[in-house]
Amino acid sequence: MGEHISTILTALAEPNRLQIVELLRKKPLSVGEIAERLNLLQPATSKHLRVLNKAGLVEVKAVANQRIYRLKQQPFQELDKWVESFKHIWDERFDRLDEYLRKLQDGN
Repeated sequence: MGEHISTILTALAEPNRLQIVELLRKKPLSVGEIAERLNLLQPATSKHLRVLNKAGLVEVKAVANQRIYRLKQQPFQELDKWVESFKHIWDERFDRLDEYLRKLQDGN
């Protein structure tokens, strides 16, 4: 597994960070909005956002005195590609299982 995928999965493994990602799926939000919606203190929210930012999952833009966070598309595409790489393994195993079950039904 690539180091970047490991960093992404580690960042997403923490429940509050996963909830932040779920919120940001809908639209970009400020730190205060995220904290309020998740009933977290703003310093804790900022800490979680720093981890997500360091993992490359979010980007931040300063607007007046607010910091607006949004998801970055690329890391999720990488994660999807990594998960998809397992599909052929499972397809092969299911094909072998299907073949085995047919042989059992045929009495061979």
